[in-house]
Amino acid sequence: MNAIKNALSLIWKKSVEHKFISVLILLVVVFGIYYWQTNSSSNTSATQYVLGVVSKGTIVSSVSGTGQVSASTQLDIKPQVSANVIAVPAIQGESVSVGDVLVRLDSTSAQKSVRDAQTSLDSANLALQKLQQPPTQLSLIQAQDAVTQAQQSKQSAQDDLAQSYSSGFNYVSTSFIDLPGIMTGLNSILYDFNINKSQSNAYAYYDLIKSYVSNADQFRDSALNGYQTAYSAYNTNLNDYKNTSIFASSTAVSALIDETYNTEQLVSEALKNTKNFLDLVNNTLQNGSQKINPPAILSTHESDIQSYIITTNTDLGNLLNIENTIKNDQNTIIVSSQTISEKTEALKELQAGTDPLDIQSQQLAVTQAQNALLDAEQNLSYYTIRAPFDGVVAQVDVIKGDPASSGSAVVSLITPKQIADITLNEVDVSKVKIGQDATLTFDAFPNLTIAGKVAQVDTIGTVSQGVVTYNVEISFDNQNGNIKPGMSVSASIITNAKQNVLLIPGSAIKTQNQKSYVQFVGSANSSTTQGLIIGQLTTLNTTPTIQSVQTGLSNDSNTEITGGLNEGDVVVVRSVNSSSQTQSTSQSNSGRVRIPGIGGF
Repeated sequence: MNAIKNALSLIWKKSVEHKFISVLILLVVVFGIYYWQTNSSSNTSATQYVLGVVSKGTIVSSVSGTGQVSASTQLDIKPQVSANVIAVPAIQGESVSVGDVLVRLDSTSAQKSVRDAQTSLDSANLALQKLQQPPTQLSLIQAQDAVTQAQQSKQSAQDDLAQSYSSGFNYVSTSFIDLPGIMTGLNSILYDFNINKSQSNAYAYYDLIKSYVSNADQFRDSALNGYQTAYSAYNTNLNDYKNTSIFASSTAVSALIDETYNTEQLVSEALKNTKNFLDLVNNTLQNGSQKINPPAILSTHESDIQSYIITTNTDLGNLLNIENTIKNDQNTIIVSSQTISEKTEALKELQAGTDPLDIQSQQLAVTQAQNALLDAEQNLSYYTIRAPFDGVVAQVDVIKGDPASSGSAVVSLITPKQIADITLNEVDVSKVKIGQDATLTFDAFPNLTIAGKVAQVDTIGTVSQGVVTYNVEISFDNQNGNIKPGMSVSASIITNAKQNVLLIPGSAIKTQNQKSYVQFVGSANSSTTQGLIIGQLTTLNTTPTIQSVQTGLSNDSNTEITGGLNEGDVVVVRSVNSSSQTQSTSQSNSGRVRIPGIGGF
C-alpha cells in the first residue's frame, strides 16, 4: 500500500513539473474515450427481433379464482323455473343417488308447450313430404280445369260485353225516338205565341207574374237557357247518332252511349227548369192576392212537361244501367285474363315439379320446429328437480303447494365428495356456467392437478367495500385422500375453446385507437421470410410493416386471429434495442407510428 502511495506521489510531482505535457495527455485520453463510446454505440444500436409464425391450433379461454377445499359439503338445490310444488319425494335424512327425483313442480304449461311444439313439427314434416311428392294425375287435371274455367269465364264476359254494346246502341236509338218530340214540345211551350200574338209564351207568362214575384225573370231565364244548352247538345248528339251504326267499333258505340246519356241529363235539367217556371206562374196567379185565373193553355203545358220528364227519366235509367253493365263486363274480362295467367303459371309449376328452393325453405322450417321441440322438452325437464350427485338429504325447504322460484333452495344435499369453494368477480362469473370443466391446483401439493366441473354458481353476489364477488362450487372428478378440508385451492375454469383457428403469441398484438395491429415481416414461403430464425433474437434486412388485424378469443399466451393474417405469416413477437437494452412489447404504444387503416397521431 505504501509503495502505491509513493508511486502516485511521484507521478503527481512529475505532472506538476510538466504541466503542458499533462494537459496534452489528458486531452488525448478524453478524446479516446469519446471516440470509443461513439463507435461502440453506433456498432451496437441495431434493433433485434423475436419472430413468431401464424399457425393453426387450439385456444382455450379460462377464468381463475382461489378458495378453500370443503368436504362433506352441503349443496342447496335451486330450481331453474318458477312454479308450484306438486310432490316432494325427498325425505330428510335419506340417502339419494344421482338422478333421483327430489321435488316435482307443476309442469302443465311446459307440457302444453311440448305438445304445441310437437304439433308444429308434425305439420312441418307433412308439408315437406307433400312438397317432395310428385304431382298426382288428379292435381294436374284440376289445374288444367282451372285454366279452362278461367278461359270460359273470359269468353262469356266478352260475349256479354258485345251484347251490352248492342243493347246500349238500342237504348240510344230509343232515346232518339223520344228526344225529337220532347225537344219540339219544349220549344213550343217556351217560344209559341199561345197567350198573345205579340209575345212568346215564356215572356207572356213572365209579364203575368212579374208584378207579384221579384225574381220571376230568373225562373224564366233558367228555363230558356236550359233549353238552349240542351238543344245544342241534342243537335250534336243527333248528328253523331246518324253517323254511327250498330256495327261500329265498341269504342265508338261506348262514346255514343256516354254522349247520349249526357244529352238526356241536359234535357232533363231543361224540363225541370221549365216545370219550375210554369209552377211558379200557376201558383202565383191562383194563390196570389189577386186570384187571377191562369191561361187555359198553362194546364196543357204543365201536363206535357210532366210527360216529357217521365220519358226522359226512363231513357236516362236505361242508359245508366247499360253503362254500368258495360263497365262490369270490362272488369270481368280483365279479372278473367289475370286468372288465366295465374292458373296457367300454376299449371306450369305443377308440371315442372316442386321448386328446390321451396323444399329447402320447408326443410329449414322443419329444423326450426325440431329446435323448438328440443327447447320445450329441455324446459319441461326443469320441472323435475333431481339429485345432481350421490348424497344425503340434509333439509327439505318446501312442501306440496308451496311456490318455488329460481332464487330459493328447495332441498339441501350433503355430499362426502370434495368440493372447491372459490370466489370470482362479476366480470369473470358472467362467463361461468354449470357443467364447465375446470382444473384445480393446491398450494400444499405444487405438482398435483385435479380435474373438476362447475357444480353451482351463486345468482346473488356478495358486496364488500364496493366490490361484488360470487361463490362458485367445483366438484372433484377424482377424490384424493391427501387433499384436506380447508386447504387453499386455485381453480382455472375453461369458459371457451376453439380448434383449428389461426393463432399468434399475444405479445405480438399492439393496439392504437381501439384498433389492433401487428408488425408484419412477410408471408409464408416468401423471399423475405426465408432463412429467418423463429423464436430467437435475430436481425432483419427490412423494417417490419404495420398490418391491421381482427382478433377473437385470447388467453395469457395466444390470441386468435380472425382477419388480416394467413397461416404461415411471420410477425414480430417482441423487439430489443441493444444500445438501450429496452424491450418493445404489446403494451408499448408510445412510439409515434402512423398506422394505415388504424389512424395516426
